[in-house]
Amino acid sequence: MESLPLAVLLLIFAGAGAVIWVAGIQLSKQTDVLDDRLHLGSALGGLILLAIATNLPEIAITVSAAASNNIGVAVGNILGGIAIQTVVLVILDVFGTRGTEPLSYKAASLALVIEAVTVVAVLAVVIAGSQMPNNLVAFRLTPAPILIAVIWILGLVLVRRSQKGLPWHQQGEATGAQEKPKGHSKKQTTQRNSQLSTAASVLIFSVAALATLGAGVALETSGSAIAGHIGLSGVLFGATFLALATSLPEISTGLASVKQGDYKLAFSDIFGGNAFLPVLFLVAVLITGRPVLPQAQATDIYLTALAVLLTLTYILGLIFRPKKKIFGMGMDSLVVLVLYLLGVVGLFAVASA
Repeated sequence: MESLPLAVLLLIFAGAGAVIWVAGIQLSKQTDVLDDRLHLGSALGGLILLAIATNLPEIAITVSAAASNNIGVAVGNILGGIAIQTVVLVILDVFGTRGTEPLSYKAASLALVIEAVTVVAVLAVVIAGSQMPNNLVAFRLTPAPILIAVIWILGLVLVRRSQKGLPWHQQGEATGAQEKPKGHSKKQTTQRNSQLSTAASVLIFSVAALATLGAGVALETSGSAIAGHIGLSGVLFGATFLALATSLPEISTGLASVKQGDYKLAFSDIFGGNAFLPVLFLVAVLITGRPVLPQAQATDIYLTALAVLLTLTYILGLIFRPKKKIFGMGMDSLVVLVLYLLGVVGLFAVASA
């Protein structure tokens, strides 16, 4: 694909992004329908399955990059995706919330804090894993990705327990937050799609999943070629443009959630996806048969630290609940936006060092 003109590559990249946008919306809708009818979300295995379904673009790119031994793109897309998906909350805060209160004020819940802490925990293991020796591998596995998967599953268990009640006033729910329970917008989606049979929903889900996987591969291959044409490293491209393209479904479904007043679900989807993304390092290790995290570059560790900083900012926002909006967003979203913009500038400085 490197031999194609830049204009054609850009067209392929944009087309693949459009497919991911449309297919991602259908994946989200049909996941809600199947979750309701098959009771997938009522068990831990169901939550794992749903996490995989909603992160198919990143899975496709990771598998494609690892299979082609393009580890830099895979690592950059995963870690850059976490940072940029956190910034999606800024977009939801600005364009999705109504009234005078910002997103974190309306969504405040200790369960969301637990999800955010899980994100920070897996990213801490990413940083630690990057310092491990290259020869520490057995049965095509390395310690850090396994620990990341264990922490992610433990985080899911803790979140499920928190939904049954916490030994805090108001069961960990803040006063003045959204009145309806988290996920009520999914029930509305399910009701609107009630005319579909389960078989039809499975068919639509399967077609959307295949389209997403194909578009993800097209994004990775065309993106690598574009990066070569414009002289941008694969790591930087994967952490910025490629990560943004794979975040399009989160933007669309997140806006739909907040416009229906399901602010907690919007936060939960972002934090849940961010906690799952580092689990893909386990997939990359199984494909390549060699350690992936020790090959992380300075830019990858930089992006990991940036993602931690952005997540911690929103943890403070969920706890302190700033009530006033500045430039149409909460103080926490404003800080996240500024930190991310400064972080991108710093990313290019790190890459050129």
